Amino acid sequence: MIVRSFKEIEGTDRHLKSESGTWESKRIVLAKEKVGFSVHETILYANTETSMWYANHIEAVVCTEGEAELTDRETGKTYTITPGTMYLLNGHERHTLKVKEKDFRCICVFNPPVTGREDHDENGVYPLLTEPEEV
Repeated sequence: MIVRSFKEIEGTDRHLKSESGTWESKRIVLAKEKVGFSVHETILYANTETSMWYANHIEAVVCTEGEAELTDRETGKTYTITPGTMYLLNGHERHTLKVKEKDFRCICVFNPPVTGREDHDENGVYPLLTEPEEV
């Protein structure tokens, strides 16, 4: 059994601040836990816009605080995401999240799990990183 809090991982190697400066993520469950998914609390900062494309992952996102406009760049359709709303990127959709005037806080689940070292590349993609096999 693993028990940990987002508070205790602040400032550790599980707490990533993006190179873009638009978000930070506390990765509470990672690939090294070997459970088949990862879980993160991510904060996208107020009045920012982040374009993403999880070409290598499926992501489910549940908003817990704030408001953002989600645009599916494949279809052009937009959605308002508020607390209690979930979106699932089950088709590797290219998407943009435009955060309103308050930080947008969400819980994210990734499959396959991330290692904790990932950040978006120039296309908004997380690379598919793996943990070394234990001998």
